[in-house]
Formats: sequence, C-alpha cells, structure tokens
Amino acid sequence: MASLRFLADESCDFGVVRSLRDAGYDVIAVAELMQRSVDRDLIQQASTEQRVLLTEDKDFGWLVYVSHEESAGVILIRYPGHARATLPHTLLQLVQTEGEKLSGAFVVVGPGQIRITPRASVR
Repeated sequence: MASLRFLADESCDFGVVRSLRDAGYDVIAVAELMQRSVDRDLIQQASTEQRVLLTEDKDFGWLVYVSHEESAGVILIRYPGHARATLPHTLLQLVQTEGEKLSGAFVVVGPGQIRITPRASVR
C-alpha cells in the first residue's frame, strides 16, 4: 500500500509522523533516535535509504538547490502556529494524493498552498 518512505528531522511536527505511521507509512523520526543531527548527514541518509525528508528547516532548501546534495525528496513544512491543527491531515492527504510525484521533488507545504518542484527542476 504505502510505498513512499520518510525520514522526519527533529523540526518536523510529531503529529505528522503519527499521522503517516497510522496510515501505514514507514517513517523514521530522528527525534526518537538522536539529538542535534547534522543537516547534510540527514539528507545523505534520506537519499541513501530512499526516504523523503520531512522538515521545517529551510536550510534543506539551500542543501538541495545550492549545494546540489542528492535527495530522495524533501517536504518543507511552513505552517504558522495558528494553523498547525490541520498540518497532520494536510500532509497525509498530500502523500495520498500526490504519491510518487513527491519522490525526488522539493515540496513546500503551507496553509492552503502546496508547491511541488520535480526532480529535473531541482538540479
């Protein structure tokens, strides 16, 4: 059923992790394994394991676009505090409707907006 796999960095809202896991997705949450991870190491781990990285850290945009780090995909979450209640549902819906389009893409998700930049456009 759920072929996409995810790596959620420490900044990712844990409600997103729970929502995806409850729907049957394989999600590794860095917060459960370590503290103070290194961004470059995480994006490399995600790429090696073919996991889409879930983050709220804008530095991953720099790593993908400027440093040209290999990426299995990044979902950058840009949700302000007042809209966070809808975040887990929005992310789950995104994964279920867009599926494999997320693999290798750079995705920015905010309240009422989703921008998917395919792999070819990222390089």
